[in-house]
Amino acid sequence: MDNDEKRLLKILQDKINNLSVSIEKMKLAEYVSLLEHPWRLMYINFIAGLARGVGIAIGFTILGAVVLYFLRILVMLNLPLIGDFIAEIVRLVYLKVGT
Repeated sequence: MDNDEKRLLKILQDKINNLSVSIEKMKLAEYVSLLEHPWRLMYINFIAGLARGVGIAIGFTILGAVVLYFLRILVMLNLPLIGDFIAEIVRLVYLKVGT
């Protein structure tokens, strides 16, 4: 073998090593194993969906509480435009709920 062939062989070996490290980092074997067991995949996705739903519910509750807190402060300040706007919203909600 001459120098060019050795150099190309070394480059090829380095690329193969980099590829194997990349595959290990992607955890490809675990992913393929998961695809071979569809019930396990559905179970994991179900649990993830439940966690996501609970997180959204808790986040929306906290956000709603903060918005209501600030609206209460705005009503207590009795600002003319904002107070009338909030009163109109309350009136519309009451009309919808009352009917």
